[in-house]
Amino acid sequence: MSIDREQVHKVAHLARLALTPTEEEQFTTQLSSILDYFEQLSQLDTSEVEPTTRAIDMVNVTRPDALQPDPNREQILDGAPDRDGEYFRVPQILND
Repeated sequence: MSIDREQVHKVAHLARLALTPTEEEQFTTQLSSILDYFEQLSQLDTSEVEPTTRAIDMVNVTRPDALQPDPNREQILDGAPDRDGEYFRVPQILND
């Protein structure tokens, strides 16, 4: 499968990209190479390969979620538009 310069021009127009003729020619060559590579990949037998979400194993590094009081509580409450003691006062959003 390959892509021609007219297709590159059309996609660039739809994406609102102003490409020079040199860039159109360059992208035509590059995109055709990419599509050729995908064509090669599609010929591989992957019936024995388990589906994965990532090509390499990754571990999400997280910390335990621990509740801690903010040391600037008064400063935060002082910035509230409406305050009721130690709480924010907000408009009622539920009907009776």
